[in-house]
This record gives sequence, structure tokens and C-alpha cells, in this order.
Amino acid sequence: MSTTSWVGGMLIGSLERQYPQPKALKGDVIVVLGGGATSGTPDLNGEGNLSGSAANRLLTAVRLYRSTGLPILFSGGKVFSDTGNEADISQRQLRALGIPEQDIIIENKSLNTEQNASFTAEILQARGFSNPVLVTSAFHLPRAVIDFQQAGLTVQPYPTDYWTSRPEKLYVAKLTPTSAGLSLTGTALKEYLGILASKF
Repeated sequence: MSTTSWVGGMLIGSLERQYPQPKALKGDVIVVLGGGATSGTPDLNGEGNLSGSAANRLLTAVRLYRSTGLPILFSGGKVFSDTGNEADISQRQLRALGIPEQDIIIENKSLNTEQNASFTAEILQARGFSNPVLVTSAFHLPRAVIDFQQAGLTVQPYPTDYWTSRPEKLYVAKLTPTSAGLSLTGTALKEYLGILASKF
């Protein structure tokens, strides 16, 4: 059953529902977490692209910028030897989307969520920011909030990149074992294990 989208969807959905999307922002900077990137792949104004989740997070940050004018800090480095540097790619794409250079901050060294939090905390402290709005995938937010708290930051969580619909409905196709179902379950278990590791 763990390879069905029914089980995987329930597990991911339980993570996604932990933080509702706020109606108003109460922060001084938008912090966006990376979620994967490719290197050497063609883009409109260069090479390298953000993966689906990272691109969704970036799009949300741009939309929030348009409504608030808050600067954007993108956190994420080059995780593997054949992947792109997430923050560097995001900087190029943010410029292309019309975000002024002075409103773009990058943290391009982190390799995981814990480093996202600690490296970002250093940058925010140096620049005088104290109320970050944390943008990441809804399923990733519970673990990310813990890591940022442990780095000394109180964040306003802003979930995006939802993987499950609301309300969830059960039908025959969701009971069939699939690679997509296995992926959902694996991602959810990674997050739950990460939450446990962060707490203990």
C-alpha cells in the first residue's frame, strides 16, 4: 500500500496542512529555499534551470515581491557535482523577471535545509533583517521551520508548491501501486525522519 498514491498522498497531505497560507505578511524579507536545479540546460538568458519545486517556490516569491516590495533572499547551493547552483540560477532568473538587483540577496553555499537556516541567519543578522517570511513547499515547511528556529530565527511560514488536492478523494487509480505513489511516500518519510532528527 505504501506504493499507492492514496497512502503517499495522505502522508504528504498531513505535512502540507500543518501551516495555512497567511492572509497578510508580517515580515521584512522573503526567504526562499531551493529544491533542486540542473546545470548546462538551456534557459532564455543563460544556462541552468531550477527544478519544479524550486521554480514554484521562486514564482511565489516573485508574486509576493510584487505585492509587498520586500527583498528576496534565495538560499541554496550546488548540492551535487552535476547539478546547478540554485541561488546563482535564481539570481539570474529573478533579474530576468524584473526584480531590481538591490532587492535580490543570495546564499549559494548551503547543501541542505539545516545549512539553509544557519547560513541565512548569518546573512539576515548582518543586514539587519529580523522577521523573515519563509517560502518553501508546503510538505517541506514543518521541517524547515524547526531548522530555522534552531538557527535562532522566528519565521512567518508561507507554504507553496502543493502536491495534493483538497479535499482528497479516493478512486481506483489511487489504489494501484505506481512509481509516483512510491515517490510521494518516500518524500513524506524523508520529511518525517528529518523532523525527528531536527528535534533530537
